[in-house]
Amino acid sequence: MPFELWIDADDTLWENNVFFEHAFDDFIDFLNHSTLTARQVRDFLDEIEHMNNRVHGYGAHNFARNLEQCFERLSERGASVSDRAHIQRFGHKLAQHPIELLEGVEDTLAYLAERHVLLLCTKGDPIEQRGKLERSGLVHFFHHVRILREKDAIAYRDLLVERSASLDQTWMIGNSPKSDINPPLEIGMRAVYVPHPRTWHLEHQPVPREHDRLLVLERFANLQDHF
Repeated sequence: MPFELWIDADDTLWENNVFFEHAFDDFIDFLNHSTLTARQVRDFLDEIEHMNNRVHGYGAHNFARNLEQCFERLSERGASVSDRAHIQRFGHKLAQHPIELLEGVEDTLAYLAERHVLLLCTKGDPIEQRGKLERSGLVHFFHHVRILREKDAIAYRDLLVERSASLDQTWMIGNSPKSDINPPLEIGMRAVYVPHPRTWHLEHQPVPREHDRLLVLERFANLQDHF
């Protein structure tokens, strides 16, 4: 009997957070604060993101909005129209960045798509995420696509109901403990954790060391050994 495999996108199928880190580095250079360290600015930005992500969600343009608010509060020279426009270009560049697939992704999806039902399960701005999927060249491997506002226990329960899916036959596969692993385990789903070294730090959480519904793999390609 085939499984239903729900697969994350950013930093599971393609590189993502590393480009946000580069954008933050560019922002630090542009802010050019005389006393605050990059770590202190990052902590301040984290507070903004915690508040704004609940309202505006995720993605490149929302990240640029957060950077703009951070700049307005921390800039020692004020925030001009041209400053704001420059920061918004960070978001535009992120949204249009070429897709860099992770090792083994395309071959592994081709293998899995012939044996199981594949559903792309990601969060973020729907237009932005669908654009990345189209540019990735992977869209034809997926039988279904769901772009969620948030990936928490409630969202997973709702998606299970929508899909009439079985807890025992459904796996969530991804790199983020906070969004991809712990919420599915909380409601009794199965999960595959594929760590990525540059996972966004706000997505970090401990994962169970031992769990009968959790599989931990070093690489996405290792899915072929289990499914």
